[in-house]
Amino acid sequence: MENNVWFVTGASKGLGLTLVKQLLAAGNYVAATSRTTKALTAAVGQGPSDHFLPLEMDLVNEQSVEQAIAATVATFGRLDVVVNNAGYLQFGTIEELTDAEVRRNLDVNIFGVLNVIRHAVPHLRRQNSGHVFNLASIGGYSGQHPGAATYTAGKFAVAGLSAALAAEVKPFNIHVTIVYPGTFRTDFLAGSSLMMPAQPVAEYTEVRAAEQQWAAYDGQQPGDPEKAMAVLLAVADSTNPPLHLFLGPDAYEAAAQQEAAVQQERAAWEEVATATNFTAD
Repeated sequence: MENNVWFVTGASKGLGLTLVKQLLAAGNYVAATSRTTKALTAAVGQGPSDHFLPLEMDLVNEQSVEQAIAATVATFGRLDVVVNNAGYLQFGTIEELTDAEVRRNLDVNIFGVLNVIRHAVPHLRRQNSGHVFNLASIGGYSGQHPGAATYTAGKFAVAGLSAALAAEVKPFNIHVTIVYPGTFRTDFLAGSSLMMPAQPVAEYTEVRAAEQQWAAYDGQQPGDPEKAMAVLLAVADSTNPPLHLFLGPDAYEAAAQQEAAVQQERAAWEEVATATNFTAD
């Protein structure tokens, strides 16, 4: 993977920051985005260089995204791997979240991804090669996380649009991988990556308890971010990369439980639910 050009969003912290550091250490060219280049360069520990292009980008502003990708291609001459990593967790039940809270979360977690894809894929298509990694979440595969409906809905959407994108760009030798991380020890459950509802409803006591448990889990996650991003690099270097990439033992366990539950329900209702075709006269 040495000397490839990577474009990574949400690179000033968490998995994105870990990935950027590994890529630079391996000799790759990296365009990394964040809301401010000051925070980004401080986190990475270096300023602009021949291999590192820090970019200030507003993910929900399509013109800002277009300019960032154009700057990447102008600086490095090409674009090889795109990693849509930026996102945040909005807590709150469907009832209590305001329209503004929901739309803000979906703007970043879905439409930000779409903005990047729309402006990155033309470059990949013209060079007839490339790889797009879209970070979903195991919550976007298993669901059933009370108080995180907006977040999981966004991650289900990321998975769905990624699967369709994979079919669309396959003729152009472009790979797409949906990444479903489990819990990794980053700052994802702290600070600006974790938002609480502005108008909580007191009756949702179980959801409030779940929020407290997640907040207390910060710093206790079993996953090692360094090992997770090493897997991502291995996948990017593979000749047959997966469409679905589950990261971490907890992600594998949650996926297996979800698939078993779906299979059980499908079998239980198969006779009734498949008697739906027109009958021959």
